[in-house]
Amino acid sequence: MSAHRRIVLIAIAGALIISTSAPLVRLSGVSPATSALFRCAYAVPPMLVLAWLERRRLGPLPVKGMVLGWLAGVVFAFDLLFWHHAIDYVGAGLATVLGNLQVFIVAFAAWALFSERPSSRLMVATPVVFAGVVLISGVFDSAAYGRDPVMGVLAGVATSIAYAAFLLLLKAGPQRAVGPLAHATVVATVLIALLSPMFGGADPAPSWPAHGWLLLLALGPQVLGWSLITYSLPRQPAALTALLLLVQPMTTVALSTLLLDERPSLPQLAGCAVIVLGVLYGSRRAQPALTVDEQDEQVPKTSTV
Repeated sequence: MSAHRRIVLIAIAGALIISTSAPLVRLSGVSPATSALFRCAYAVPPMLVLAWLERRRLGPLPVKGMVLGWLAGVVFAFDLLFWHHAIDYVGAGLATVLGNLQVFIVAFAAWALFSERPSSRLMVATPVVFAGVVLISGVFDSAAYGRDPVMGVLAGVATSIAYAAFLLLLKAGPQRAVGPLAHATVVATVLIALLSPMFGGADPAPSWPAHGWLLLLALGPQVLGWSLITYSLPRQPAALTALLLLVQPMTTVALSTLLLDERPSLPQLAGCAVIVLGVLYGSRRAQPALTVDEQDEQVPKTSTV
């Protein structure tokens, strides 16, 4: 197996694991701020152990990696707080689809920061994807799923902005699977605890079985899932990782339907399909035109006798 294919499979495995995040949040039954806090807090001890083992093998984390990890932790705290509220407003499946608008934000941020002009496909797909967002919002749908679909969309878009910043910061760091993520998780834990009163407050002692679901959320998606993704991020283009992460919303919608009995309306499901197809189309790179020499090389040579 080639190294590139192995990295792609690692990223897909990470995306599949984090696709269980939103259903686990719903199953815990706690407030959004509580689930965001304990998702990180329970993940800190195993993260620190893994980071220590990585440090023994690869040496100390460079200062740049630590600083980027701290900044990633700040935006990750907002990512989780907004996203867990989106889950509360519009359900696990739709909130996860909305949170993955990060594919477009990453592309346009790269244009602004690194002069990487988005492809014409991305330009065409952008208004199509936002039409899908409008469908999910339930503005034109009297049977829209969720207790507040409009607020769910606003929280979902805010999630995507923070999510994109988180991915870009981790992408800019060193090729470490755990070190920067451990720093980010510690910072996110502290910041969520400080900000939780502004986001509805966190319960410092959720009851059982909420603890069990939150522990599973921390050890599965936060520790294992994100360690796999952060391993793959510096080793392949950010746009490719963002595209592979689309495995997450599609899987989460299916899990939410099966496990949580979430039943989005037909327009909302159409909005999901529009977003996923639009992102898939917009993220594809057009094949470069072949030069005359390359075309000649592809013409079958006929042997002469």
